[in-house]
Amino acid sequence: MNGALNKVPVTIVTGFLGAGKTTLIRHVLENVRGRRLALIVNEFGDVGVDAEILRSCGAESCPDENIVELANGCLCCTVADDFVPTIEALLAHEKRPDHIVVETSGLALPKPLVKAFDWPDLRARVTVDGVIAVVDGPAVAEGRFANDPAAVQRQRAADASIEHENPLEEVYEDQLLCADLVILNKADLLQDAKIHSLSAEINAAAPRAKIVVTQLGKIEPNILLGLGAAAEDDLAQRPSRHDLDEAHDHDDFDTFVVDVSAQKDPGTFVERLKSIAADHDILRMKGFIEVAGRPMRLLVQGVGARFSHHFDRSWRADEPRASRLVVIGQKGIDRGAITAALAR
Repeated sequence: MNGALNKVPVTIVTGFLGAGKTTLIRHVLENVRGRRLALIVNEFGDVGVDAEILRSCGAESCPDENIVELANGCLCCTVADDFVPTIEALLAHEKRPDHIVVETSGLALPKPLVKAFDWPDLRARVTVDGVIAVVDGPAVAEGRFANDPAAVQRQRAADASIEHENPLEEVYEDQLLCADLVILNKADLLQDAKIHSLSAEINAAAPRAKIVVTQLGKIEPNILLGLGAAAEDDLAQRPSRHDLDEAHDHDDFDTFVVDVSAQKDPGTFVERLKSIAADHDILRMKGFIEVAGRPMRLLVQGVGARFSHHFDRSWRADEPRASRLVVIGQKGIDRGAITAALAR
């Protein structure tokens, strides 16, 4: 058996804030058969919402001990400090995983992660099976993240009030350019004509990537796991706006956690969140909320002013019923005003 067949494949799942990465991965965990998976989840903030969502699915393919949460910063900025030691620990485990899935934060650039797999210590033992970019179809359709940098530049030139680059567009573009597979998600919220036009735009921006249209992240696991891309071998074919940057940081974003009180009515609370998100231009809100008189915790997730919520599981007897929300927005958002509005 040759060395390539002995390597553990790794799938890197990227995608902007709220695109549906966690939902996609949870679907894969619940439906994959015959493979032992490990999962590395990278989140901003000290509340591990995504990791907790994945643990709650109880999939035999990926037991709780195989889900590793890294919350000390963006993986693309902390490869040596956090990511590589975590990979090495998983490989040294008595029950070595058959496949490792990495869910990056919504602000991570995928290429620095792929580069890490070209390091001699990792190259001999793992391979990047594929880079997946999950796209929030409705968000892109609304023009939140542009696919045509030239058109964006023309708009900037025509608007004297715009004084700086929008880093959201750069992150989105870099994720597409590095991808082997693009998941155009939330298709149920789009008309067929818009799906076709978005697919054409994505294909023009990332012609090397295959595009799959999904609803709620539902995809056959074998499509996602088993691309055989060996991405560490073709880094030159994965251009990035940040290839020449000495460093990449996220100083253009604010992330903080707000404690809120137990709520009486989920629907009323979510409507208030929509109003707060619109008033303060919040990019992302997510967290678990206690609902008075209910034994189950409420999972709330918002992208801009679009929100979803459902009861995901019962509160455990040994955990505090803490209602907390992670808030992510552009640098300079008014933390005090947002915190006060959530506390009402």
